[in-house]
Amino acid sequence: MPLSMNREVFITCAVTGAGDTVSKSSHVPITPKQIADAAIEAAKAGAAVAHCHVRDPDTGAPARRLDLYREVTDRVRSADVDVVLNLTAGMGGDLLFGNVESPFPVNEKGTDMAGATERVEHVAQCLPEICTLDCGTMNFSLGDYVMTNTPSMLREMARQMTALGVRPEIEAFDTGHLWFAKQLVEEGLIEDPVLIQLCMGIPWGAPDDLNTFMAMVNNVPPSWTFSAFSIGRNAMAYPAAAILAGGNVRVGLEDNLYVGKGQLATNGQLVEKAVSVVEGMGAKIIGPEEVRKKLKLTKR
Repeated sequence: MPLSMNREVFITCAVTGAGDTVSKSSHVPITPKQIADAAIEAAKAGAAVAHCHVRDPDTGAPARRLDLYREVTDRVRSADVDVVLNLTAGMGGDLLFGNVESPFPVNEKGTDMAGATERVEHVAQCLPEICTLDCGTMNFSLGDYVMTNTPSMLREMARQMTALGVRPEIEAFDTGHLWFAKQLVEEGLIEDPVLIQLCMGIPWGAPDDLNTFMAMVNNVPPSWTFSAFSIGRNAMAYPAAAILAGGNVRVGLEDNLYVGKGQLATNGQLVEKAVSVVEGMGAKIIGPEEVRKKLKLTKR
């Protein structure tokens, strides 16, 4: 893919995620109302897409409960602002081994393994316009934790998403994930237009240096639509890199808690800063209706 700046950019806001961030910032939304309000706030600030996880309302821990997804979905859809709803389908593949000498039995407290149908059940119930598909297995930051997504699991999840008429957003954390994503498309399990998110800087996937980022970008077929983000200190530099490379932008409290050094952010503030970067580079922000047309999404 040749380097070509994107002149019509959409912003995705990942409003809460599943990470251990609740104790680090009071702005991280926890309850369905807070998560929906964060999505609405992001939309009013300029985000066309809201990417949502759900959390246990009492503890803030990541959750997969259908009732929580339904409440978030209903609240967002009944809001006075339009936004494309993107629900995660990344939960249910968490494997935490015992320790380095005795990996089995696994640590039940940190392990959450579910079948393909269960992992996609909230998508079938809520029918968002987009849902994510983490396109590979990865050693994900913590010592004995593995994010597991086998080829068979991903094929079945992709098949179910496509059958539901929900656009998968492929999440690629390394080059091998891109390779398998192309295979899913070749097999007809993911249909055009293909949407992919390049997830940079997450230990231990693809680092977020520009050489690695461009290696990822250069492996994205020209007909695909991509966004990109990094986490932590480089999160607010990545909107410029993504646009310059021909992509779209993702920000939000799932990826980064700060709008400036020592300044805890809200989702709206992160979107506002991304908007200023996009417009400062001479590009145009496109809204949810333009995104739906571009990605052939079904609004519900």
